[in-house]
Amino acid sequence: MLCAAIDIGSNTTRILVAEPKDGQIAKVMEQRAYTRIGKARDGKGRISKEKIAEVADVVDTQVRLAREVGAESFRAVATAAVRDSKNGETMVKAIEAKAGIPVEIISEEEEGRLAFLGATKALGHPAEGSVAVVDVGGGSTEIILGSMTEGVQEVMSWPIGSGLLADEMIESDPPSASEIRKIRDRVEDEFKGVEIDQPDQVVAVGGSSTSLRRLVGVVLEYETLERGIRVLCGGSSAEVARQFELDPVRVKILPTGVLILEKISELLGGPLQIGKGGIREGIILDMLNGGVEASAPAIALDGAARWSPARTPAGR
Repeated sequence: MLCAAIDIGSNTTRILVAEPKDGQIAKVMEQRAYTRIGKARDGKGRISKEKIAEVADVVDTQVRLAREVGAESFRAVATAAVRDSKNGETMVKAIEAKAGIPVEIISEEEEGRLAFLGATKALGHPAEGSVAVVDVGGGSTEIILGSMTEGVQEVMSWPIGSGLLADEMIESDPPSASEIRKIRDRVEDEFKGVEIDQPDQVVAVGGSSTSLRRLVGVVLEYETLERGIRVLCGGSSAEVARQFELDPVRVKILPTGVLILEKISELLGGPLQIGKGGIREGIILDMLNGGVEASAPAIALDGAARWSPARTPAGR
């Protein structure tokens, strides 16, 4: 069965169409649009009518493309930017009316559960011991702690993301040295006093992490992240985008994502491995497992591992 997962995030709106194959999921189609919902909110925390219409059109197009390749089942979720907006429900209703599928505003805990499920399954091998999945999004950052055998044990969420921070603190292109210093200070303040036991393995998911693969490789640690900052500050977003075949919109917001990841690497006491799966893969796995509820275990497609995605209150 072909399943389609749509993730309406703060920076991008993405769709993944996939099916089960050899104990994994085989991707049939992926598509994304930089909808930047987080940037489209006014001073009262409401998403503009124009942005609502734009995102509804994007999702409608994604649904149509998915149906054309044979998708039979859909799940669409909205995360931080819609969740934190005063008129998030209005946006959901507009998307549902246009695209003809239900849209769910999910909590930080559910977002973390899905990201953990997608990230750990996509590793392609059993991860021994404790695992931390780091998801730096456009409007929030989550650290999800758990294991392959016991599932999610804790979801921690902070209202800081690459898109919101870039919109607030970056005006120059490329970012100036003073802007980078101020962003570092802001990130330090946000995570002040946070202490987390070092896990056995850390997997980073989300747009910032996956984009960095082209800049610095598959392992994110202090040296590689610093090299990423130097690259991003060494030329305009258009120049860096051309050199590394990235979208200029992503390049503009990537420096803040790098600095958040740098701080999290410090908190977790080690390097971050860039994952191959995330929230959309987690949604697909849920759907292929019969749309499991959060209180029930989800069985991996190959039957070799189980997740018990217990949902816990987000911490600070």
